Amino acid sequence: MTKEDNRSSETRETDAPTDHSTTTFSRRSYLRGLGAAGLAGGLVQRGGLVGAAAAADPSQYADRFETVVDVVDAGADNSGQEPVSSVLQEHLDDDTLLAFPPGRYYMDEQVRFTDFDNVGLVGDDATLVPANFHDFDGPQYRLFRLGTHYSPGTDLLVVGFTVDQTAPDTGIRVVDAVVDDGLHVEDVYVDGRHDSGTFGPGRFNVLDAGGDGLVRRFRAPDGGQWESETPNAGNIWRGPTGILANMTAGTLRFEDCELGGFPDNGLYASGGSGRIIVDGGHYRNSNAPNIRVGGAKAVVRGVTVTVDETPAVGFDDQRGIRLQNAADAEILQTTVDVRVDQGVTAIHVPGSAGTVWIEDVDVTVDSSVGNTAISVSPDAGKTTVYSSTIDMSAPGGYGIVFEGPDASASAHVESVDIVGDVGDEGARAAIRNTRDDVDFRAVSIDQPGGQKRYGLVNLGDDCLVYKSNVRTANYPLLEAGTGTHVEDNYANSYGDREAIALHDDSEDVYLKNNRLRGGIRDAGSAGLKLVGNEF
Repeated sequence: MTKEDNRSSETRETDAPTDHSTTTFSRRSYLRGLGAAGLAGGLVQRGGLVGAAAAADPSQYADRFETVVDVVDAGADNSGQEPVSSVLQEHLDDDTLLAFPPGRYYMDEQVRFTDFDNVGLVGDDATLVPANFHDFDGPQYRLFRLGTHYSPGTDLLVVGFTVDQTAPDTGIRVVDAVVDDGLHVEDVYVDGRHDSGTFGPGRFNVLDAGGDGLVRRFRAPDGGQWESETPNAGNIWRGPTGILANMTAGTLRFEDCELGGFPDNGLYASGGSGRIIVDGGHYRNSNAPNIRVGGAKAVVRGVTVTVDETPAVGFDDQRGIRLQNAADAEILQTTVDVRVDQGVTAIHVPGSAGTVWIEDVDVTVDSSVGNTAISVSPDAGKTTVYSSTIDMSAPGGYGIVFEGPDASASAHVESVDIVGDVGDEGARAAIRNTRDDVDFRAVSIDQPGGQKRYGLVNLGDDCLVYKSNVRTANYPLLEAGTGTHVEDNYANSYGDREAIALHDDSEDVYLKNNRLRGGIRDAGSAGLKLVGNEF
């Protein structure tokens, strides 16, 4: 498979019908009335569970279903020795909860149900054990496929499962869910590295614009193997994605999830028009972004992203957060920690993004190569970075870079601290700006590293630098724009340079009430105006 537009290979997965008719049905073709058809031992009606399942967790959900099936009573083996897929397939129905008592449930083929209404799968200390790549009935390497884009379900509950994929050549998509509304997935823990080379553990989509979905504490901390190291080598680009949400039109929230290092994105929640909310959780060491979000009014809040390990094979494009096709997006109260010795951008705002607000974010870059904390592409919308800290220890790299100069949107940086011992290899400025109409307010830069390290390098026109404190080894302020207003700032070079250097391309720069230790280096700026400065 060839690379396409830096997308997850799984976004190219289709929902086309398959010919696996032995494991496929919809509610229109399913035989109703099982309670009167000799399966009463495995069924109870609304009002609670009986027998071995009486004290099980599923009982708290029973009231929302007309029928509850204890899958062991219905014939499923919970010793992990015999496959249970056919039993589960037989008893899935509308308004039905499948309750899994404690035990191990071996699955060697996909269970599929579409066009459903109110279906639940709830485990009480239940472990799903997928067959390995060679023994699973592929190519549909999923445990549960619940809804498709052409035949979605409504109201789906999946709660309380451990998935044991610790055996060699084992890795599975646990849940592939497509609903119009009413998605609830909670407390699913995937144990073991995904080393089968098939699709990653979760795919979730809410298709109705007014629909809602919640994925809470879906955890796959062991990540996945690069495709060339798996038995499915050559049939998937890069390897599995941790969680995929590629066609959501409603609101889909990911709450307190955890993903280890996956080859083809950690959380890929882009490609739909809906709203993605990532609330809490830990995303670590995935290739490409650990979090990629898009859609309308996307939010990443209270999240920790860590890049501190690079596997020996693949994983040469690790990144933190990427706002892909995101309109009016926010990153709030989030930590991004980069500690690997390869090129990594902690937060990337690409050209496909609209307005972006970044607030109360802590970014750490500690690397033997130059890396950038926050990068904003030329075609991205207005980007604000507010009340945030960037701590860098590297031979070079930007703290913040606004690319242009033909960008139509402005930017705003306020109450941001950029610190650390950073050298002057490659990217030499704490902040580099080539956009017009950008405000820098109450910015603090303290980077005493390489002798060619700059503080704020501005090439944009009609910009403002206000009430900021800048200390670097080279010129703290380097100005090459037109109409820049610089007021009430403190600038001081660790290397005994002038506080501000005015390039001969700069024009109509206004310096007012600044404390410029070491003075001004003027290389031929036209129309310079000075008022009340202290040198």
